[in-house]
Amino acid sequence: MDNKDTISVLNDLIETSKDGEKGFRECAEDLKNPQLKTTMNQRAQDCATASAELQQLVRTLGGDPETSTSTAGDMHRRWVDLKTKVTGKDDESILNECERGEDVALKSYRKALEKDLPMDVRSVVERQMQGVQRNHDEVKALRDAERARS
Repeated sequence: MDNKDTISVLNDLIETSKDGEKGFRECAEDLKNPQLKTTMNQRAQDCATASAELQQLVRTLGGDPETSTSTAGDMHRRWVDLKTKVTGKDDESILNECERGEDVALKSYRKALEKDLPMDVRSVVERQMQGVQRNHDEVKALRDAERARS
């Protein structure tokens, strides 16, 4: 895989990370439970850190790093906004959408790891994917706990 292809894969993951950051921040704004708000803001910061790390890798490879969210992520957030206006914004529903966002992120990371990435890049992507999996599992557990309270 040449640098151009590697940069393209990394830029896709930067968009994914930016989507996660924005999605978690929006979830935090809408959640009623203060503890859940704090957790979602922490996950947003984790995504921002991952994005910055990927951007640095792109620069190291001589590329221009992506700086914005993806169109698909923007469309999903608009859909969630519309849906919650119609159905309401209870914490369980918000956590459902957070989990759905993490499903998309996992898919993006798995797709990236199917590529023939340089070893140093692959190790960063693998480590970050473990973080995405932890985020997904934590959001799912929080959602299940919220569902049990309902």
